[in-house]
Amino acid sequence: MNLVPEIARSTAECPDPQLWQCYDAMSAEVEVLEFLFQLVRTTKPKLIVETGTFLGLAACYMGRALKQNGRGKLITCELDPNLFRQAAQIISLSAARDFVEVRHCSSLEMQVEGQIDILFSDSEPSIRADEIERFWDQIPYYGIIVVHDVNSGDHNELRQRILDFDRKGQLSVVLLPTPRGLAVCQKREGHCQ
Repeated sequence: MNLVPEIARSTAECPDPQLWQCYDAMSAEVEVLEFLFQLVRTTKPKLIVETGTFLGLAACYMGRALKQNGRGKLITCELDPNLFRQAAQIISLSAARDFVEVRHCSSLEMQVEGQIDILFSDSEPSIRADEIERFWDQIPYYGIIVVHDVNSGDHNELRQRILDFDRKGQLSVVLLPTPRGLAVCQKREGHCQ
């Protein structure tokens, strides 16, 4: 796949989005994909849940990290049937295939067993905060929640919903100044155990 410069608009926190690269206008920025890879390599999760598979690039990056770790599983879901088929094919041809399960379903209806060490929310922006609530009880205090598309421009409503978790004392939220915005969060309850 060919890399192209990021096309997101400038925001106060990211005035030079053209410094980032992407594969297409919808997949996460390449630097964000690399961040996810390193996050998985560093934290050695047993279970990752990704919502919004799209073409499967993030799943492939995180799945390769699981492979290098020698353990773990990623469950990713995509509601759109055409994107699901494309992503399933891409993932099946990747080095990550044995570590990634692709499901055709809604993230809000998906059943996942076990403790979720990393939740990567990258589905329809209007339901991402709902996804956090949906999987809340399965995420331990040391689990990591990553939410894409939380910049102050295009997705300000999502950004405010994620910051509401922080204002209510539920999550500690760090906003990374990427072109599309990235929130990295952990539960506050039990954090000092």
